[in-house]
Amino acid sequence: MLDVLTNIRLLDILDISIVAFIIYRIILLIKGTRAVQMLLGLAVILVVYMASRVGDLHTLNWFLSNFLSSIILVIVVIFQNDIRRALMHVGRNPFFGGMSSDEESVAIDELVKACVALGGRKIGALIAIERENGINDILESGTAIDSRVSCELIRAIFMPSSPIHDGALVVQQGRLAQAGCFLPLSQALDLTKDLGTRHRAAIGLTELADAVAIIVSEETGNVSVAVNGGMTRNLDAASLKKVLGRLLEPRHAKHKKQKQQTKKG
Repeated sequence: MLDVLTNIRLLDILDISIVAFIIYRIILLIKGTRAVQMLLGLAVILVVYMASRVGDLHTLNWFLSNFLSSIILVIVVIFQNDIRRALMHVGRNPFFGGMSSDEESVAIDELVKACVALGGRKIGALIAIERENGINDILESGTAIDSRVSCELIRAIFMPSSPIHDGALVVQQGRLAQAGCFLPLSQALDLTKDLGTRHRAAIGLTELADAVAIIVSEETGNVSVAVNGGMTRNLDAASLKKVLGRLLEPRHAKHKKQKQQTKKG
């Protein structure tokens, strides 16, 4: 043991640290997504493969060895959305950009008021909010707006008489950027049948990017929030504000809070 420790170089420590950091970032990336279940499934297959070798189950071992020989390709196919999201982190694009904390709070308040008002009148709405990763490449063309976040404007956009009420309203850099955008529908098979096109489009977007989507149901008026391929439903005004505040909080503010909590501890 002592010989091993004396032979460790500084480059070895750096090498191990880089690999550990990559694994840590991958875990953070897939945490709370369906990718975790897929990863567990692959782990079970690996355990069965090892058991087949120990137990001399030749046919099963041959089958699994051929499967695992293409594991890199399998991982790329299964986790393509998560890999895409990881690569997109190269160019981060914070939701609030250079906005002040007061402007951030006002923007969230306007979003909450608009969604609650639309829900009260059972007017359907879908709002896609860009966070760190750009989403222009997965949006179908819409109508450019480029306006500050305003409850009145959001309500006007989603009125049934509006020519741009279909599709999603996209918020980028803390501003209303485009309306009437069509999002990719989720192809997940485990979604409940009561989810309509808006909900599936919201989940589809958040499966491909780290965006946040707000959905107002036309049938019930309930407000939901989708993120990372999952959905939180039936939110009231207070809950919606709390969820948006947590999801859209700038990274620098999160780091500041973590430092304050560390000092207190």
